[in-house]
Amino acid sequence: MRRLAGTRKVGHAGTLDPMATGVLVIGINRATRLLTYIVGTTKTYTATIRLGQSTITDDAEGEITGGSIAAAVTEDEIRSAIADLTGDIEQVPSSVSAIKVKGERSYARVRAGEDVDLPSRPVTIHRFDVHSIRRVNNGRLQDVDVTVECSSGTYIRALARDLGSALSVGGHLTALRRTRVGPYSIEQARTLEQLAEDLSVLPLDDAGRALFPVRDLSEAETADVSHGRRIEPSARPDVPVAAFAPDGTLVALLENRGGAARTVLVFAPGGKE
Repeated sequence: MRRLAGTRKVGHAGTLDPMATGVLVIGINRATRLLTYIVGTTKTYTATIRLGQSTITDDAEGEITGGSIAAAVTEDEIRSAIADLTGDIEQVPSSVSAIKVKGERSYARVRAGEDVDLPSRPVTIHRFDVHSIRRVNNGRLQDVDVTVECSSGTYIRALARDLGSALSVGGHLTALRRTRVGPYSIEQARTLEQLAEDLSVLPLDDAGRALFPVRDLSEAETADVSHGRRIEPSARPDVPVAAFAPDGTLVALLENRGGAARTVLVFAPGGKE
């Protein structure tokens, strides 16, 4: 992306697992300043969970470590176990993850032969929908196609592992595709090949409107905000708001503090986006 955009100022809002496909939000130049707000947004995935086999990585990239024949598992049991994994839950991340343990990535420690036990963390599974259940390998395994909408920090691999564990047959992911990051969907996404032909990016103003509540400024307020001065508080006291000049240009992000709206970020006019 640095080569295609002709700049070194490029960042991302969260990578994907090696076997996963889908949406990766990239920021270029001034838009990199929005990435920190995108990282924590809700994500949506489509996935296939294979019941009857566990792997060391909790996905199809790793060697099989166990499992039991899943032929006797019923659809009602699958749906009941998924319901238990929906809502606010405590999740233990996959040990083969990028989480650091004493300064080293967890996956590096596992690949070096260490046993790594990561602490659980609270995550929220807003939606965990089953689309189809298929028997494979002469019925010994079952593949479950799902959509998961979840909070930032959720590991879909860990959901597959925990579903298999709850059903006492083992489980892992065989497919994973991220279809949405916050307000940005896969329908808006472009492949690297498409971007090489035409670097069509979402304008900074449009990105801000999609991500935050909007506040339209007067000319006087625009001048104040552009110089970091306080203005009257925004109607949304609980979240940052995107402040726009009368001509529709994103001027700043504002937060209410001390009875006034104060700038969190100011976007200087001009420059590449």
